[in-house]
Amino acid sequence: MNAGDSIALDTPEWRISDGLTDYPAALAFMRERAAAIRAGTAGEMVWLVEHPPLYTAGTSAKPEELTDPGRFPTFAAGRGGQWTYHGPGQRTAYVMLDLMRPHGSVPAQDIRCYVHGLEEWLIRTLDRFNVRGERREGRVGIWVADPIRGESKIAAIGVRVTRWVSWHGVALNVEPDLGHFGGIVPCGLAQYGVTSLAGLGLPVTMEEADAALRSAWAEVFGPEPATAPACAT
Repeated sequence: MNAGDSIALDTPEWRISDGLTDYPAALAFMRERAAAIRAGTAGEMVWLVEHPPLYTAGTSAKPEELTDPGRFPTFAAGRGGQWTYHGPGQRTAYVMLDLMRPHGSVPAQDIRCYVHGLEEWLIRTLDRFNVRGERREGRVGIWVADPIRGESKIAAIGVRVTRWVSWHGVALNVEPDLGHFGGIVPCGLAQYGVTSLAGLGLPVTMEEADAALRSAWAEVFGPEPATAPACAT
């Protein structure tokens, strides 16, 4: 693991890694941390990283939707979803929580509401930059109106839950090379574009994105009464 600064909170621990984090090392760390959380020997964590350019395949990924297989390394992620790109300028947030207990607006043992909470977290993060992020029925991730690219995806979500501990998480496009998404059909949706905060004309730094993610977290998952709407049952 390429560890940087740690931010101590009651729960979860927030960790930001400097530089580019090796993807197999990230998978190994998450797997070990999730097991330790379930065993009660480690606390929950939100881990913020950037990866070198690579493509990851979720459990529903179709081989034909990797359209340029020699472009970047590819990895089987083990999470839900299809093909995703990770690379510099994209903030990936790995969320390792004990879902046996509630977290803010997210009730215990409810994976659908957990994913809804991740969506709300991203929507509220984007709102801090005056960007309207939205859900779309039948499409995973967060979507925005891009004046150049049309309706486009700005953030991806892919989760795995093992013995009621979550891992994997979300990826917010801050300022990645959007051309790198051209080697896959992102999330199996060829008819839509991909954008970023920079693509929307917003020169947001990674530090500013991290601060927005952290402050929005408390509104959805925080220990105080959440201001986010509860997930509909």
